Amino acid sequence: MTAKLDPFTAAPSLMKSWAGTSVAVASSLEPSLIELVKIRASQINGCANCINMHTVEARAKGETEQRIYLLSAWREAPCYTDRERAALAWTEALTRLSEGHAHESAYQTLKDQFSEEEQVKLTLMINVINGWNRIAIGFGLWVDSALAAKTAAKAVA
Repeated sequence: MTAKLDPFTAAPSLMKSWAGTSVAVASSLEPSLIELVKIRASQINGCANCINMHTVEARAKGETEQRIYLLSAWREAPCYTDRERAALAWTEALTRLSEGHAHESAYQTLKDQFSEEEQVKLTLMINVINGWNRIAIGFGLWVDSALAAKTAAKAVA
C-alpha cells in the first residue's frame, strides 16, 4: 500500500492536536482495556495499520498472545473479564452504529461495569480509534510498528 498523503505534513497543527487528544483519552483508563478496544474496533473496520500497531503495543504492555488472537471471538472465549466484555460490546455497538441502533443492551452491560465518567472516557476512546482507522484507511497509511512510538511522540511534542 502506498500512502496517498501524510496527514501530519499536510495539516500539522490539527494532527498534533488530534494525536494529543488521542494520547490523553488513551491514558484515561487501564492500558490493557484500551488496547483491546483499539484492536477490536480496528478489526471491525479492517484497518491493517492500526491492528498491526496496537497488537504490538498490547504485547509490549503485557497482553497475551491468546487474548489477542481470540479477540475477534471474545464472546465465546473465557479469558476476558466482565468489564472487558462490557467494553468490547460497547466498542462493537458504536463502531457498527451504521448497521442499526441496537446498542441498548450493550449500554446496559456498560452501566454495570463502568462509572458515568468511565463511560464517557471509553466512548471517547472508541471515537478516537474509529477516527484513526478512517485516517489510516482513507490515506493509505502504514506505520512500521518499530517507528510508531517515535511518530506518536513527535506528533504530540
